[in-house]
Amino acid sequence: MNFLLKHRLIFLGAFFGAVLGFMYYYFIGCTNGTCMITSNPINSTLYGAFMGSLLFNLFKKNISNE
Repeated sequence: MNFLLKHRLIFLGAFFGAVLGFMYYYFIGCTNGTCMITSNPINSTLYGAFMGSLLFNLFKKNISNE
C-alpha cells in the first residue's frame, strides 16, 4: 500500500492518459489501418497511459534521504 501512495501521481497520470488515448482512438482514430498507434484501441490506450504517466511524473517531488 505504501508503494501505491508513493507513486500515486504516476498511476493517476496513467489512468487519465489511458482514458484520453482511448477517446482519441474513438473520436479521431485512423480508419484505414495504416496508423500504428491510432488504428487499434489497445495500442492507443497503452500509448496514452505511458505518455500520461511520463507527464505526471514531471510534477513529482524528488525527496532525498540525506
